[in-house]
Amino acid sequence: MWRIWLIFDPRRSLIALFVFLFALAILIHFILLSTDRFNWIEGPQASLMPAQQDVSLVANEQGHLRTDRLLV
Repeated sequence: MWRIWLIFDPRRSLIALFVFLFALAILIHFILLSTDRFNWIEGPQASLMPAQQDVSLVANEQGHLRTDRLLV
């Protein structure tokens, strides 16, 4: 096992490993931020807003009630 370090420079190998792991960590965090469940910046409320549409009654000019969807 020790002979592998005669082929590869240990400093360059460790730097390359750390750069790769850092890039992988950043990629995983951005993937998690793009999901609704694991977005810790905007929170769970951001994904619930379009689903929570209220129905309100609005009277038109003749006095009849109609239902309209309110978009939040």
